[in-house]
Amino acid sequence: MMQKNMDIKKIEKISRALSDTNRIAILQEFKKKKDCLYCAEVNDLLDLAQPSVSHHLKQLVDADLLLSKKEGRNIKYMLNQQVLNEYINCLNDLKD
Repeated sequence: MMQKNMDIKKIEKISRALSDTNRIAILQEFKKKKDCLYCAEVNDLLDLAQPSVSHHLKQLVDADLLLSKKEGRNIKYMLNQQVLNEYINCLNDLKD
């Protein structure tokens, strides 16, 4: 079995980030895109004001579920698959 390095605070932070339907919708969009999303694409995806979208993206970045990279005036977001996999493995360990 894989060694888990995720501490309880990290698990809590990720769980809180995933407790919102808008943030789940953002992550589901990454499954469709399989690469990256720009802030404007996320704005188009959610029926929310731009500051709310920025808040949701920041929550996902702060939880390390998304990685952000500034490209000129745009910000590109990529799914942090490693952290997501570690989180899922930690949850799976709870049922063993």
